[in-house]
Amino acid sequence: MSTEDERLAAARAMWRWRGADRPPFAVAPGDGQESVWDYPRPPEIVADAREIVIVWRGREIARTRDAVRVLETAHPPTFYLPREAIDPRVLARCPGTSRCEWKGPAEYWSLVDGDARLDRVAWSYPRPYPSAAILTDRFAFYAHALDCTVGGERVVPQRGGFYGGWITPELVGPFKGDPGTHGL
Repeated sequence: MSTEDERLAAARAMWRWRGADRPPFAVAPGDGQESVWDYPRPPEIVADAREIVIVWRGREIARTRDAVRVLETAHPPTFYLPREAIDPRVLARCPGTSRCEWKGPAEYWSLVDGDARLDRVAWSYPRPYPSAAILTDRFAFYAHALDCTVGGERVVPQRGGFYGGWITPELVGPFKGDPGTHGL
């Protein structure tokens, strides 16, 4: 086994909760709700046809009904939009990379409009692992400094500077990033 394979295996093995059973502290979902603790690990990637709109500084920068969402234990979904749904005039590649043990190497993007700039607000997986190939040419956005809606409902950003999940009304947690969730 190569060093990279060993690193991935170790990162993947560290998770206690994998969606097979809901922990006792998780909120039980009601009718029409989803518990993020029922999402699997490795994550599931599913199509989502609800209309997604992203507005920055009063300007619509993205709109689509062709999103996919990543469903990963303890996380609100992360929505990935196709490149063609995003205004290309505002996206600018920025320094820095990271690696997800499930999706692969990520690149980061800023939004730029004249003198206005919002650094590292989006990311993409230009060369994802084969199990996440559908993410190629798609972008996800941190909702903390944007006005984002899913199916007309305003998104609440997932807490924590690292996490990019979008909390929509049908979700119950607690969500990774909330107080007391470190190490879950």
